[in-house]
Amino acid sequence: MAKKRFRIGGGQGFWGDSNDAAIHMIRNGELDCMACDYLAELTMSILQKQKNKNPKAGYARDFIELFQHVGKEAREKNIQIITNAGGVNVKGAVDAICESAKKQGIRDLRVGYVLGDDLTERLPELIAAGLDFKNMDDPDKDFSDISQSIFNVNVYYGHEPIAQCLEEGADVVVCGRATDSALFLAPLKKAFGWADTDFDDLARGIVTGHLLECGGQAAGGNFDFDWRSVPDMDRLGFPIAELSSDSLVITKAPDCGGLISERTLKEQLLYEIHDPANYITPDVIADVGHVTLDEIGENRVRVSGVRGKRRPDTLKLCIGYHAGYKVETYLSYAWPDAYEKAVCAADIIMRKLRRQDFLAEDVRIDFLGLNALHMRVADMNPRLLEDMNEVVLRIAVRSTDRSEAAKIIPEIAPLQLNGPPGASFFGGRAQIRDLIGLWPTLIPREAIRLTSQIREVR
Repeated sequence: MAKKRFRIGGGQGFWGDSNDAAIHMIRNGELDCMACDYLAELTMSILQKQKNKNPKAGYARDFIELFQHVGKEAREKNIQIITNAGGVNVKGAVDAICESAKKQGIRDLRVGYVLGDDLTERLPELIAAGLDFKNMDDPDKDFSDISQSIFNVNVYYGHEPIAQCLEEGADVVVCGRATDSALFLAPLKKAFGWADTDFDDLARGIVTGHLLECGGQAAGGNFDFDWRSVPDMDRLGFPIAELSSDSLVITKAPDCGGLISERTLKEQLLYEIHDPANYITPDVIADVGHVTLDEIGENRVRVSGVRGKRRPDTLKLCIGYHAGYKVETYLSYAWPDAYEKAVCAADIIMRKLRRQDFLAEDVRIDFLGLNALHMRVADMNPRLLEDMNEVVLRIAVRSTDRSEAAKIIPEIAPLQLNGPPGASFFGGRAQIRDLIGLWPTLIPREAIRLTSQIREVR
């Protein structure tokens, strides 16, 4: 029989997020499940670079630290934990979880995990099968231009293999590049017995995940409308969804900071949704164009009006590749004439580079505190520029040729004595860094081979 009530928490918003809210909700949130999202497109490539250097790396180690804090209590309370912290080394993450469980004295723990989203080794096979991997952002680009510089190839998959792990009794489920919302849909579908054709219910599960997947962002963190109204940000609580067969309420654990309101949830609801009527996921296409949000109590908002449509036939495939090199440097200047000095310094550097026939594909010059964020729409009022206390000049160059990118490095430090007065640079000598590019494309669903497995800790 379907459960009458199910509470699921969003324990992480990204790789590097705080563990505090997740620990608090395990202890005080009366949860049935907690899902933790760690991955993004760039994250996958960074993790792959780590794994290339160390075969035992490649997963979000932050989750292991979190599990050390909450693993035993979650098991005692029968709280399931689902995460995509497996990154590009799911088995490595499972090994670390099992080792942590043994150290905590946890027994009878079933760790489910999903493999098959990493298509790097299958790429030649898929190309031979006729897939052309058209770039979703620029279809005129030629995939052969990057085919020899690929870091990682990972498909965004849905809830099915996660649900299979739960059906087999998993207490913890570890995934690679599962979609953020699938981490939440899988336990909800199991709890309420939703069918694959219950599109409205599936969409409600997806929207639940979407509202929770960014952690504190739905609870007043990063709140643009009125951030001053958010209490106790130093102990921000993350959102919890409370579902029944016909309702969805977003709340949070007691005795923590943060704000669950109509406005905080509206900001999160529209985040990363290009078309509110067609929010595409591997599991269902959600229509949030008619969603209503009603505050029904303190830190309690009812979400209704979600509709769903049949899922797409293709899945998103993200390919990370080496896109060249960059050098980034900062020089600070103080009043008086801070901005004028910084402009002069930038001009000196660029004149010197031009004399060397500098061939970088891209050069970006910003003045932090003035136009680095607002760029061309920044207020460049002459009076403002004259009165600035301090300006930080940022110069970044990008080139596919490492030697070209390196040309700027010896031109930076001399400006401390060979340019406008008062210059200082920080962060040490500038370094050449690899640049990671993203190639988004689509792949037929039937080309993917996902498997669900269980490991037991006794």
